[in-house]
Amino acid sequence: MTITVNIDLGYEFDVKASTDEVFDVLADVPTSASHFPKVDKLVDLGGGAYRWEMAKIGLAQINLQTIYASKYVSNRAKGTVVWTPVKGEGNALVSGDWKISSKKKATHIVLQIQGELTIPLPGLMKMVVAPVVENEFEKMIEQYIDNLTKRFGGEA
Repeated sequence: MTITVNIDLGYEFDVKASTDEVFDVLADVPTSASHFPKVDKLVDLGGGAYRWEMAKIGLAQINLQTIYASKYVSNRAKGTVVWTPVKGEGNALVSGDWKISSKKKATHIVLQIQGELTIPLPGLMKMVVAPVVENEFEKMIEQYIDNLTKRFGGEA
């Protein structure tokens, strides 16, 4: 038996760094990933694809580890970094994108993330586990944004 937890998050923020600097960091997956909390291992699968192996999180008697792979495509002219799931890698499918644009004295960043995490638990556990997993994922994304904002000289 498994349960599926869906995640759909969006964030917008402005930073002091230049659009080129922001793009260079976000388009370089290992550099970007170094700001993400609880990454146990990032594995380069080649061809712009990376497998993320997150640190295990414990919920009472249950230990969960999220593992997924995504293929990244960046386009400096459009100011985008887009990732799509690599099927058959791990227990989650994660997609999303960064949109980076210039403002007068700042760089505007939009982040969209969609995820589908499959957990080997009985269906009855979904009411208990899904909110905890969603909250944990949201906290990690918010910490990631905080870490990146600091890297980019703070919010504008």
